[in-house]
Amino acid sequence: MPSVRSKAVAAVLAAVILAVLATLVHGPWKGTRLATGPDGDTQRVASTAMAPPVLAPVSGDPAGATPTDAGIQAVLGPLMKATALGAPPAVAVVDALTGRALFGANQERAATPASTTKITTAVAALTAPGPDHRIATRVVPGATPGTIVLVGGGDPTLTALDGRQYGGRYQPARLSDLAVATVAALKAAGTTQVRLQYDTTLYTGPAVHPIGAGNENIAPVVSLMADEGRVDPSIVGKEADRVQTPGADAAKKFAAMLKSSGITVEGAPAAGTAPAGGAPELASVQSPPVSAMVEQMLTVSDNDMAEALLRQVAIAKGQPASFQGGTVASRQVLEGLGVTYGASDLKDGSGLDKDDRLTPQTLVQTLTLAASPKHPELRWALTGLPIAGFTGTLADRYGQSSGAADAAGVVRAKTGSLTGVSTLSGLVRDRDGRLLAFAILADRFTGDPGPARAAIDRMASALAGCGCGTAG
Repeated sequence: MPSVRSKAVAAVLAAVILAVLATLVHGPWKGTRLATGPDGDTQRVASTAMAPPVLAPVSGDPAGATPTDAGIQAVLGPLMKATALGAPPAVAVVDALTGRALFGANQERAATPASTTKITTAVAALTAPGPDHRIATRVVPGATPGTIVLVGGGDPTLTALDGRQYGGRYQPARLSDLAVATVAALKAAGTTQVRLQYDTTLYTGPAVHPIGAGNENIAPVVSLMADEGRVDPSIVGKEADRVQTPGADAAKKFAAMLKSSGITVEGAPAAGTAPAGGAPELASVQSPPVSAMVEQMLTVSDNDMAEALLRQVAIAKGQPASFQGGTVASRQVLEGLGVTYGASDLKDGSGLDKDDRLTPQTLVQTLTLAASPKHPELRWALTGLPIAGFTGTLADRYGQSSGAADAAGVVRAKTGSLTGVSTLSGLVRDRDGRLLAFAILADRFTGDPGPARAAIDRMASALAGCGCGTAG
């Protein structure tokens, strides 16, 4: 077992590496650290602004020696033959600073990406509608006198709780704040009795994800929900039972809040539509910015947030706010940025659909874009990636018994896991200090995913330990 002192040293090392990665890519940053999401427990630690560290030159190059193709081949080639992987995975490694391909094995094969799909969703959302965009949930007068309409704008963060379980700059919109503002507006107009409708017409197409209804990984995708439709809203960051009518559930909670503040709500909330032509607003609350939601989505692998962000991309690009419209819009954004889509073909924004296909090439090109100083608006697609052994869906990996412990705090990557699928894609600094982008997609094994996951972690660890600019 590692000593307390060694753990403390590792934690400090991880913080330093985090600062180096952030400043190497885009400079100091602020954000929130989140521990494991739907695949485990959640903990949140607010980060603070970090000053740029002074980086000593390595091998005469402040960015680290340029890796060689042979060096990468020497360390990855043998590891790809691990029997736990079932068949050699689809892999790509590029120099994150130049985009130069360093290693490829089936890199143009479209494999099942699982939750590494969220990397593409993140970059698309940070491009359109952009990092500063916020999603409004509104209350407007209804078409019938005495009626008000709760209008869903697609905010996946809206909470019926008090919000104290959240920290840092990630501050979800609170349904209670919306109720307080609505009550004030109604009483100012002399109104103490209303009928409540709720409008979920922003989204089109099927609400139920292709994996089917009743799945604990995701609620029906609608434009109005509270606490991601969880039956027990206090459960955060884990699989949980979901209500099947999230819009109606949110409206019922909102009605209860109005009643507790002295407004009589006649009957049960009913589905409706806000009047066309821009009805005057009684009250509204706004989500955190897209940048904060992207960090949350990536770190805890939040499926509901991924699908909501995908629909915001669709709206920004003039596509239907649906699974299909979102994936069409996301592809438009990525190809517009210069990403080679090739055989990639996505069906959703979360990666839950086993029919999703991404090539390693698409993933590493997307990560390289996010690492480019030409695209500071994409920085959150990197700062949201879990840190090996410390945060998010990598918090419980890269331990002492993993065979990959040397990469704890060094690898920063998005995980993916489905039956017969284990994937990892992100960034790593090699031993020479060079920043590499990688994607490892294993989707052809059977049985326990643990050994496949460990084999992939050893591959990422090998990249971290490689002196790839010399003999490998």
